Amino acid sequence: MPRSDAGERLDRFLSRALALPVERIRSLVAAGSVRIRGKTCSPHRKLFGGEAIDVARPAPVAAAASGPELVVLHDDADCLVVAKPAGLAVEPSRIGGPSVVTAASRLGAFDVDGRAVPGLPHRLDRDTTGALLLARSDRALAALRAAFEAGRVEKDYLALVAGAPPDRGRLDTPYARSPADPRRFTTRVPSARRARLSFEVAARLEGAALLRVALETGRTHQIRVQLAEAGWPVLGDPVYGVPSPVIARQALHAERLAFPRPADGARVEVRAPVPDDLARALEALGGGPR
Repeated sequence: MPRSDAGERLDRFLSRALALPVERIRSLVAAGSVRIRGKTCSPHRKLFGGEAIDVARPAPVAAAASGPELVVLHDDADCLVVAKPAGLAVEPSRIGGPSVVTAASRLGAFDVDGRAVPGLPHRLDRDTTGALLLARSDRALAALRAAFEAGRVEKDYLALVAGAPPDRGRLDTPYARSPADPRRFTTRVPSARRARLSFEVAARLEGAALLRVALETGRTHQIRVQLAEAGWPVLGDPVYGVPSPVIARQALHAERLAFPRPADGARVEVRAPVPDDLARALEALGGGPR
């Protein structure tokens, strides 16, 4: 370690140096996998500077793979982008249950928090389709999360909504859990948290419109809530939207994702094809994206 880091605690230094959560470093120390001058040590040990620190990371624990085959949109040594299908949760609701995480674990090598499964820098709702970014390592996960927090990731969605929104617009609102139902979110309460998105009409349809939505923040259920409370609910959304005979789930698709590649910061841009059920809904309403 550099002498300039003298005085820092071992767990905090290794967390920063290895891009691992502090809890993961402490578990490695407790397991005897971290040694200084050949001896085990406390995670709280203050470093003198200039010590050689040996870290033996065990092989990641394999996880049972379950779920459908996923379409791969991008793949490199750091990350993977898959086309998430409707009806598949991102994380399993029970041990061994189907999910994007367990299905993607078949797609190459992963080592995240000591497990051979991908890390999640962001999420999509169960019935939202489209581009989902996964990390292959702790270091890649930390870099991607930092990119999201810094606003260096672009996320564009297609949303099929009821009504006639303006050609383009921007929503910047408070955002919080609903006082009436903590499982839901709303813009209609005072809150220091803000939710921001912009949109433009891609196609005007029979009693509906197809919007291209660019997220500026990534709040849970954000697009569904903001559009519904602005007067343009997402078709097929059973919680915030309106039922529709043309689609059996919320008509929301993560169409485009652009992000800096963890290895070198190079920009990666990925597009997910429109799924069949959304394409049929657009055709039934007399149009599609321009």
